Amino acid sequence: MKYFDYLTNEQEMSLFYSPPVSFDHTMNKDLLSYAVGAALYMPATRPTVAEDILKLKESGLVTVIIDLEDAIGDGEVDFAEQSITRHLAYLAAYAENEKDPKSSLPLIFIRVRNPDQLQNLIFRLGSLTTILTGFVFPKFSVENGVEYFEILADYNNTRSYSASVLYGMPILESASIIYRESRLESLLAVRDLLEVYRDYVLNVRIGATDFSSLFGLRRSPDVSIYDLTPIRDCMADIINVFGRMDGGYVISGPVWEYFANKGHRVLRPQLRQTPFEDTYGKSGRDLRNNYISSAMDGLIREVVLDKENGIIGKTIIHPSHLKPVQAMYTVMHEEYVDAMSIIESNDGSRGVLKSQYFNKMNEIKPHLNWARRILLRSQVYGVLHEQQHFVGLLPENEYTYV
Repeated sequence: MKYFDYLTNEQEMSLFYSPPVSFDHTMNKDLLSYAVGAALYMPATRPTVAEDILKLKESGLVTVIIDLEDAIGDGEVDFAEQSITRHLAYLAAYAENEKDPKSSLPLIFIRVRNPDQLQNLIFRLGSLTTILTGFVFPKFSVENGVEYFEILADYNNTRSYSASVLYGMPILESASIIYRESRLESLLAVRDLLEVYRDYVLNVRIGATDFSSLFGLRRSPDVSIYDLTPIRDCMADIINVFGRMDGGYVISGPVWEYFANKGHRVLRPQLRQTPFEDTYGKSGRDLRNNYISSAMDGLIREVVLDKENGIIGKTIIHPSHLKPVQAMYTVMHEEYVDAMSIIESNDGSRGVLKSQYFNKMNEIKPHLNWARRILLRSQVYGVLHEQQHFVGLLPENEYTYV
C-alpha cells in the first residue's frame, strides 16, 4: 500500500520528483504515525462497511476508523459489535486471497466506547485483530487512560509472534482539557501517562467537535476551527505539550464536517484560481467551483493551518475529503531541497546558507527539526516536481458515498 497508488506509472512520474514509499501496518512506528493521514470514520452499523473499504481503497483510502462511539446510538451497541466481527471477517477473507495480505488492506482502527468494550472486543475478535492497526480511545483522560493502555499492553505482551503491534490513538476532547482552570494539569498528567506507554501511542488526536459542544459552538463552512477562540487556545496548548520535537507525538487535527455548501456564503471563496488553471486549463475553473460548492475550500484552508502548526493527520467523515487532504500532505520540491540542504550541511562547517530557490535564508540549527519532519513526510506522501502542486492530485470526478 502507498499513497496515490491509483495513479498510473506515467502520472506518478509526471507529478512526483520522489514518489511515496510503500508500507503496511507493520512499518516503522515513526513513519506509520505520519502515514495515518486522512482517517475516514465509518459507523460500525453501516451494513456495507467492508465492501466500502475495499471500493474506496482503489481510489485512495489508506486509513479507516470503524466507529462504535458517537456515530451509533446507545441502543445499537450490541448490533454494532456483531457488525464489527462480520466486517472484519469479510476483510480478513479478502486479504488471505491476496499476494501480499499485509499490504492488501488499509490501516484499520476501531473507536471503542470505554475500556470494558476494548477488553471484550479483543477477546471477541480473536485472530481478526491481526488485520487491525489499533484502537481509538475517545474522551481520553488520566481516569480512563491507564486502563485503556494496560489492556493494549497486555495484548501486545502476549500476542503471537506472527501478530503485529496494536496501537492506541487517544482523543483529547474532554472538559478537563478544554476548561482553562484544569487544562494544564490535565495535559501534563496525560503526557506523563502516555510516556509510560510510548511504544503503543501512534498519535494524539484532537476532538474539536466535543470541545465545541461544551460551549454550544459549531463552526460554519466559512471559517476554520482556528477562528473559534476557545478551541484555538486549547489546541495551542495541546501542540505546546504534545508537539515538541523533544518527546512529542504526531498530532492529528480536528474533523471537517461539511461535504456540501448549500447555504449562502458570507465570506469569499478561499481557493486561488491560478493553480487550477495552471494544471487543467480552462476546465480548472469548473474543478475549483466544484470544490467551493462542496465547502472544500474551507477544508483545504484548515489543512494548511494544521500543517503550519505542526499537525499532520485529520479525521474526515466523507470520502470526497480523502484526496484533497492527502494531496495537501505532499511535500513541495522547494521544501524538500531546503530540508535536504539543511540536513546535509549539519556538520558544523557553517551556520547559514541561501536556499537553492534564492528566496530565503536557511539557518542550520533553528531549521534542523523542521527539515527532519519534512523528510519524514516526504517518504510517506512523496515530493512533487518543481512545477507541480497539490491541485494535480485532485480528481475531477469523485466516488459517490451517501
